[in-house]
Parts: sequence; structure tokens; C-alpha cells
Amino acid sequence: MNKVFLIGRLTRDPELRYTGNNTPVATFSLAVNRNFTNQSGEREADFINIVVWRKQAENVKNYLTQGSQVAIDGRLQTRSYDDTNGQKRYVTEVIADNVEFMGSKSSSTNSNNAGNTGYSKASEPAPYDFGNIPEPKGANVESNPFADFGASIEISDDELPF
Repeated sequence: MNKVFLIGRLTRDPELRYTGNNTPVATFSLAVNRNFTNQSGEREADFINIVVWRKQAENVKNYLTQGSQVAIDGRLQTRSYDDTNGQKRYVTEVIADNVEFMGSKSSSTNSNNAGNTGYSKASEPAPYDFGNIPEPKGANVESNPFADFGASIEISDDELPF
């Protein structure tokens, strides 16, 4: 099973591009806090590259900016390409199936810095070229991007073991 769930803040504004078939694809980097502090007592963050397709990509570009908090669920994907020097490069990124908008940077500042990522811009990795992203394979999901997402599961409190 390949499933990823993340909550974090955008480290830069999303970039929107279109494939040769005119399919929208947005990319951005997400700062996700680690659950522990380092030896200095500081919380560190991981910077994870996110790729979003179709209508959701356009929504991400239109409504999210640097500092916006989002929840992502998707899958991890690794791809490779040859750089300009002929060297093979590998890229690991999250292909988002769903992006939930949770709040902006200003809303966290107004609530006593709740959810502050605590990262330094100096430690953020440099963005890389997303121009070589292959479009996902499978059925045409233009009309319903969640057609293959699966059935919903209902759980009542009576079924919990505690």
C-alpha cells in the first residue's frame, strides 16, 4: 500500500503549468514539522515536494499562497530524468489525491502562532524542474477526479474496542 498523509505549510506559492494535452498540474513544497525536537530543543521540519493534477491544481494556484496550511493525502512516487549534463537524476515527490485547505499564515499568527512550522528559509531545498512530470496513467477522470478513490467507510463509536 502506498498512502501518504501530511499536514504542513507551503514554503512558496504554487506553480501552475499545463501538459501537452492542456492538463493542469501544480507543484509546491510543503514544510512538515517533525514530532520531536533536536538536541538543541528546536523543532525541525521536512520539506516535501507535492504535485497536484487537474481542477485541484487550478484551485491550489488560485487559493493558496506561501504560508497556507493544508492537509494532503496521496501517494509517494519516484521518477528519474537525465539532466543537461547527461547525469541521471531521481526525484521523490507526493502525488496528491486530495488537498484540504486548512488556513492561511495570517490566521495562525492571530491565534498565538498555533501551527508554526518553526523552520528557517535558509534550510529549505532549492526548487527543481517539474517540467518532466508524466501525467498519471489510467481512466479519464476529468469529470470526477475521485472516481477511483474508493468507497467511504462508516465507523460508529459502538464498534471501537475501548
